[in-house]
Amino acid sequence: MHESARFGGHDAVARSRIGRLLRFYRGSDDSDKRRFLTQLNEAFGPDPQLIRVAIDAYLKADEQSTRESALESLRNHLDSPRLKLLGQFNLMPEGVEELVRMRADLQRIDDGCGGLAALDRDLMRLLASWFDVGFLELRRIGWNSSAALLEKLIRYEAVHEITSWSDLRNRLDSDRRCYAFFHPRMPEEPLIFIEVALLREVAASVQTILDESQPTLDPNAANVAVFYSISNTQPGLKGVSFGEFLIKRVVEQLQIEFPGLKIFSTLSPVPGFMEWLQRQDVEGLGRNLPPELDFIVSGDARTRASRLQAAIVGRQDRMAGRRIEDWTRRQCARYLLTERRGNAPLDPVGRFHFSNGASLARINWLADNSPRGLRQSAGLMVNYLYSLKEIEKNHKMYCDSGILAASRQIRRLLDG
Repeated sequence: MHESARFGGHDAVARSRIGRLLRFYRGSDDSDKRRFLTQLNEAFGPDPQLIRVAIDAYLKADEQSTRESALESLRNHLDSPRLKLLGQFNLMPEGVEELVRMRADLQRIDDGCGGLAALDRDLMRLLASWFDVGFLELRRIGWNSSAALLEKLIRYEAVHEITSWSDLRNRLDSDRRCYAFFHPRMPEEPLIFIEVALLREVAASVQTILDESQPTLDPNAANVAVFYSISNTQPGLKGVSFGEFLIKRVVEQLQIEFPGLKIFSTLSPVPGFMEWLQRQDVEGLGRNLPPELDFIVSGDARTRASRLQAAIVGRQDRMAGRRIEDWTRRQCARYLLTERRGNAPLDPVGRFHFSNGASLARINWLADNSPRGLRQSAGLMVNYLYSLKEIEKNHKMYCDSGILAASRQIRRLLDG
C-alpha cells in the first residue's frame, strides 16, 4: 500500500479489492495484523500539505460560491484516505462484522499504548455511524431461539455467569425476559442484551432471582420489572453507546405487554467498591468503626479486604452483624455518591445509570454472596430506580450540574 493510493472507483472493483484485503487479514497472525494496522495508522492519514492549501483557499475566497467550494475541498482533505478505505468494508456482506472484529484486534494488540490512536478514532467514527440506534432491531430471546444464539448468551454473559442449560432456561422462563439489540448486517450476533425478572416486589438478592427452585410467577401478576444483568458482547464496539436506548426500549416493550407493571428497577453490582475501599486512608476508615472491624486499620490492603469478606459472611451475633452491615453500607453510599472521575461518578455501573436518569434507591446487604460478588463489592448490590416521571429531570440535573439522584434512605446513610 502507498499513501498516494486512491480508494474510489466502481463498486465491483472496490468489492474485489476489499475482498482480497479481508482474506489477507483473516489469514494473518497477530504479528502481521500489527504491521497491517500500523501501516494504516501511519501511512494513510490526512495530508497536512493538502489541508494547508485548502485552508488558504478558503481564507482567500471572496465570494460565497467560491468559499463553499473551498470548504467542501477542505472537508474532503480532512477525511483520511484510510477512512475512505475502511468505509468500503460496507460493500461486503460480512464487511461490517469484520470491521468490528478489526477494532477488537486493534484494542487487544495496541493494549492501551495509544500507538494506533488515529486509526482507532477513524474506526470508532465509522462504527458509531453504522451502529446508530436507529439502525438497530430490538428482539426478544427465548428458549425457542436458535441453539447457536443461546450458546452466545452463555458465552457473552458478563455479570452473572450462566452455569448450565437449566440455569439459562430459568432465565428465559415465562416470568423472565431477555432482549437484545441486533444490527441488520449482523443478524445472529447480539450486540448487547439485558435480562429482566418480573416480580411482585423489588429484588434485594440476585441469588433469589437465579434460584431455579423458586416458583414461576404468572407474569401478568407482576408489578415490578427488575433489570439484573446487562452485557455488552462486542469489544470492537467499545465506546459506541446504545445501552441507555436498550433500557428505554425494553421499558416501552414491557409496558405494552404488561400494563400492570408500575416499577422499573435494576439490581446492579458495584464492581469497583472493594478496590476503592482498599485504597482508602486507614485513619479515615477507622472513624466510627465498629469493634468487630478493628482489623480494618491494620495489615495491608489485600489482607484487610479478605478479613472484611470473612467478617461479612461469618457468624456474628445480631447486633455485631448489624454494625458491620451499617458501616459497610455507609462506605458504599459514600463511594457511589461522592467519589468522582472528573465530573462523573467513579463507579462505572453507577455512571451508566445516573447518566440515564435513574436514581439510587437502595443498597442491599448480602445481595450477591458469590465469590465474585464478595471480592468486588463485599456482597452489596444496589437498586437504581427508573421512575418514568423523574427520568428526564434526573438526566438534566446530572448533565447540567452533576447532581446524582438518590432516595432519602441513601441520603441518611451518607449523612450517618
